[in-house]
Amino acid sequence: MNRWNASLIRPPAVQKVFAEKEAAESLEAQGTIIRPKLKISDSRSCVLCKVTGDAYTNGPGRLLLLNVDKWVHLNCALWSYEVYETMNGSLMNVEQACRRGTGIDCIVCRQSGATIACFRPRCANVYHLDCAIKDEAVFYQDKTILCRQHATRSDASSVLTSLSVFRRVYVNRDEEKQVARTMQHEERKCVLRLGGVVVHNLGQLLLHQIQSGLYNNADYIYPVGFKSSRFYWSYRQTNKRCRYLCKIDDGGDDGGSDGGSGGGGGGGGGPVFSVVVFEKGFEQTTFKDSTCKGVWSQILTPLEKMRRENDLVKIFPLYLSGEDLFGLGEPTIVKLVESLPSVELLPNYNFKFGRTPLYKLPLAVNPSGCARTEPKLRMHFKRPHALHGSNSSSGSRNLQSHLSMLRSSESTPYLKQFAHSKTQQYRRLKTEWRNNVYLRRSNIQGLGLFAARELEKHTMVIEYIGQLIRAELAEKREKIYEKSNHGVYMFRIENTNLVVDATMSGGPARYINHSCNPNCVAEMVPFEKEKDNKIIIITKRKIAQGEELCYDYKFDLEDDQHKIPCLCGAPNCRKWMN
Repeated sequence: MNRWNASLIRPPAVQKVFAEKEAAESLEAQGTIIRPKLKISDSRSCVLCKVTGDAYTNGPGRLLLLNVDKWVHLNCALWSYEVYETMNGSLMNVEQACRRGTGIDCIVCRQSGATIACFRPRCANVYHLDCAIKDEAVFYQDKTILCRQHATRSDASSVLTSLSVFRRVYVNRDEEKQVARTMQHEERKCVLRLGGVVVHNLGQLLLHQIQSGLYNNADYIYPVGFKSSRFYWSYRQTNKRCRYLCKIDDGGDDGGSDGGSGGGGGGGGGPVFSVVVFEKGFEQTTFKDSTCKGVWSQILTPLEKMRRENDLVKIFPLYLSGEDLFGLGEPTIVKLVESLPSVELLPNYNFKFGRTPLYKLPLAVNPSGCARTEPKLRMHFKRPHALHGSNSSSGSRNLQSHLSMLRSSESTPYLKQFAHSKTQQYRRLKTEWRNNVYLRRSNIQGLGLFAARELEKHTMVIEYIGQLIRAELAEKREKIYEKSNHGVYMFRIENTNLVVDATMSGGPARYINHSCNPNCVAEMVPFEKEKDNKIIIITKRKIAQGEELCYDYKFDLEDDQHKIPCLCGAPNCRKWMN
């Protein structure tokens, strides 16, 4: 045996240098690399500048998702007049900027979508971002822009030399609206993926199906037309997975009679559950049954037997829910299904998210295409009032030593809107109020609370919380707060000797400013299961995203020496708050 020495691994004197093409062909022949057969072209385009695909970094930048199949370049959005960036990289008001840009033409290319304007007053120059660069507009560090005619050399130190953005940036979108738009997209190109489940169609329920009570139980709703798919273990081959397409059809009088190779259908009306198996090397197979568990048991039983015979990890069909395999147990899918039209009328169903639709989905489609060709259906029970939650966003005012007056709930018209659903609305409010509002510097006074999304009329926005104390103690605390230069935030409950002190232990609702033309009201709302009534801020009208929330403080009238000037700026402003 020869001893090892360094000459054994010494490379030859002349090495063959492979060209890049030869090296790639060699690696591909060995199966080391796999190349896509077709070159994928990027068909995405910016809604503002109309340029296709990602642009160069020191320019429009990469594409960001704006909406379902809608994209916008990072810098096209970031440098728009309305848009600002939060600390976590979220771009606000991008949709508002895109709507404005549809009616404005660029001064250079004469195409619509221009949202980047010169900051000099009375200058009419508006650009796309790429056109602004070509026209030699100047970008400054304080996110202002001046056109070539108005840029001066004196402020050259604050000019940005590069527009490249390498930090994490994304467009702020409302998750609920995004999901709803995905499911109602006209071209049906988009699907909703939740973990291992892909939802292709949400389905619907017509009034006669809702009345029958056959399309739901206490825990699940079975919309007709629902379609989802997932990859799961094959029941034919070990250690292989295949695709299972799950569907819910209307059984009618003879549902499921042509059920393929699977079990019996769901005759006698009601839903028919089917699972179509797609596996390479095998014919397409369909299983049908009248229940979710029944149709999946036809697959899980032979699968469990095959895995047991091959000494593989066991599965337990008895403990696998058919509804979970269909995807009907996913919280997001449950929200969507509970938001379908007229679903709130379902009998004997325990709503997981209340009877208020959380998503704005389209109305049900008539199977015949025209309502006049179908029999008239009568509903013998009233529809409860439904409040639609939509979208929006939110500061400290220094009005010291003054208390807000709360009107009695007995004479308020807004309380009537919650006759059927105030408990569900309050439960939802406690978990989702952070999505309704945000805090920001106010044009009225100090900080203010703003709508983080569009809010419908009569929507519970936020609860006014604090420490409940007697009026005598409130007066003492007021003097203490004044001495320590604290802003006083107190809410006096009318016709009682009680005051809610939110100065040291309150929530964001204390920052809502006064207005003589308010868009909200503060009301005392009673709840059956709560020991105390709750002070709830309720919208008085529809509120747009980014609009400041305000209500009338209703201070007691005082003499001229103690008058507080009103800064709300409303057309009907009373000039004084008291």
